[in-house]
Amino acid sequence: MSNSIDAALAAQTTALREHFTHIVLPLWRGPGFNVATQLPYEAVRADDGAPLPVTRYRAMACARQMFVFAQAGDKAHAERLFHALCRYFRDERHGGWFYSVDAQGAPLDTTKDLYTHAFVVFACAQYASACGDAAALDVIAETTAVIDTRFAAGQGLLNAALDRSFASVITGPLQNPLMHLTEAYLAALAATREPSFETRLAVLADAIARAFVHEPTGAIAELPIGSADNRLEPGHQFEWFYLVKCAGETIAASGLAASLERAFEFAQRHGVDAQTGGVCAALAEDGTVKDATQRIWAQTEYLRALATRGRPEDLRALAPQIERFRTSFLHPRGWYECKTPQGDVARADMPSTTPYHLATAYASLPE
Repeated sequence: MSNSIDAALAAQTTALREHFTHIVLPLWRGPGFNVATQLPYEAVRADDGAPLPVTRYRAMACARQMFVFAQAGDKAHAERLFHALCRYFRDERHGGWFYSVDAQGAPLDTTKDLYTHAFVVFACAQYASACGDAAALDVIAETTAVIDTRFAAGQGLLNAALDRSFASVITGPLQNPLMHLTEAYLAALAATREPSFETRLAVLADAIARAFVHEPTGAIAELPIGSADNRLEPGHQFEWFYLVKCAGETIAASGLAASLERAFEFAQRHGVDAQTGGVCAALAEDGTVKDATQRIWAQTEYLRALATRGRPEDLRALAPQIERFRTSFLHPRGWYECKTPQGDVARADMPSTTPYHLATAYASLPE
């Protein structure tokens, strides 16, 4: 990498991290945090940071915020969120975690959602590693046992949602919760060094390769292959690319690494606007745009994937891509959640879940 590229990247990544430290984190320590409940609000307004009216609090949102503040080294705030997560969302009767509680903190949606459980494991792994709280390791063990025994769908796959008592399946296997479970198990392996997480990762990767890989493109589909109205999300190809690189030899037998190399090219060719660098939300299986909305999380995953692949051409593209992202999606009060391909704001509020995407992407960028 030339000195000019190196200097440009350093300047761009510094600007992103300063915005995160001085704008994003204070927003969610302050107006985005309900001191009375000790929970993050679901979203705040873009113009003044005031919280939107409360209809619910989600366990997943609390867990993502816990991850963000643990990673940022704010042990006190991460600890508040950990205790709130356990206090409000733990189902003491049936095990596992509620999806959401109401404005008063009473169970609202009692669905047992794999996506939620994955983020509990993921956040607790980061919290345990960063803050040294042994109680978080207990939560990882308990939640992983629930996932193993309650969500199993056969052939290594896991159901996406069950009812409160785990008696009936609401939704079968879906890509997105399985991706975040992969992320969670990688974090749990790093935090615990338990070999069982390597086994889980290998089994899960094999199952995903069998059920979700779109053979013509290598892309991982949102629904099992053969499902009606399936779609391929460029942001998820970039996200999977990073996770599979992290997993390395642990999941090598699955063949996902080779698939994701092809998926990266497919997503970049069909899902990234050549003029603006904007990443669209979804493609059809033939590569035509299915949803042109540009969501901020997909942009951050493209940045992370470019940095992760790290070829000279990727690094040359990374600095201008960061600049496009910074000028299009960040502003002095926070960020724009969604934009149209024309650059108009499609969603004005700022959800509490988005700082997780910013934090994970920025952590992977060159120093």
